[in-house]
Amino acid sequence: MARKPDTPLRRGWTTGACATAATRAALLGLWGQGRPSEVQVTLPKGETPVFEVAHWDEGAGWCEAGIIKDAGDDPDVTHGALVTARVSASESGVRFRAGRGVGQVTMPGLPIPPGEPAINPVPRQMMKGVVHDLAQELGQAGDVVIEVSIPNGAALARETWNPRLGIKGGLSILGTTGIVRPFSCAAWIASIHRGIDVACAQGLPHVAGCTGATSEKTVQALYDLPDHAMLDMGDFVGGLLKYLAKHPVPRMTIGGGIGKMTKLAQGARDLHSGRSQVDFDALAAVLGNSELKYMNTALQAYEIAGETMAQWVAETTLEQVRTMLPDEVQADTVVIDREGRIIARAGA
Repeated sequence: MARKPDTPLRRGWTTGACATAATRAALLGLWGQGRPSEVQVTLPKGETPVFEVAHWDEGAGWCEAGIIKDAGDDPDVTHGALVTARVSASESGVRFRAGRGVGQVTMPGLPIPPGEPAINPVPRQMMKGVVHDLAQELGQAGDVVIEVSIPNGAALARETWNPRLGIKGGLSILGTTGIVRPFSCAAWIASIHRGIDVACAQGLPHVAGCTGATSEKTVQALYDLPDHAMLDMGDFVGGLLKYLAKHPVPRMTIGGGIGKMTKLAQGARDLHSGRSQVDFDALAAVLGNSELKYMNTALQAYEIAGETMAQWVAETTLEQVRTMLPDEVQADTVVIDREGRIIARAGA
């Protein structure tokens, strides 16, 4: 098991918080207050972080500011990215545009409708709040266009779920609290939920959740599924199945390697190595092979027990999955070895 750090992990700021700070800085410039060196914004839960203004540009009728995103100790692909906001006058109200590196929504099922910039509701509210407050303070009308950009966002987006969610051309401007909490399970599970939302909105007849890249590749090829039918389940099978129980689809496939699928068969709902382990005594008892008590890994046990174990894992995993899904969802399971070869299936 990985050793826990000796000091608390450092929090960071979401792209939404950075875009809000950039918007405030740019508005100050547009409305005659000059370039600030730093700005303070209020986040949804009342925190008031200060952001250094790292980028500045201006021209006739517009002003642009940028903030370097600090994700703290979270392994976020956007850590260190420049988030910019260019503001200019609008005919009425606050309007949003996707600049370079910020995506456009193309599929239903997300919080933002197709055709809109991929700027989520809470960041939009935060930016509108900044416009409202500054407009009142400085005696301005508050009618502006906010164009948010992340210059290298198109490349970074390929490392995220965005392409599968139908977000084209770049990253999303995200965040519900403005704060990035390191190694957040909630962030991953939220992405799984959005994937299910998109699948439901598209009316997909068949989706799949897999424990890793190898099993995902195998299952996708087995059923010829489109990318947006593949849900990035990872270790969070419980999070996926609980949400599917409330947002059912016609068919659900769960796929994975023998190790994680054995833990699922034994009742685990979080398959991370730090949060669940294979019970080898129980495995030995159910398979009638006392030698399995002394194994160190499920793969090692499989090398001893062979097809008998693999099929038991597939069938018992299916039973576990069915206990969490409504009867109208047809479920099946696929178990693979390390090379991605299918070693057992159930429910197909």
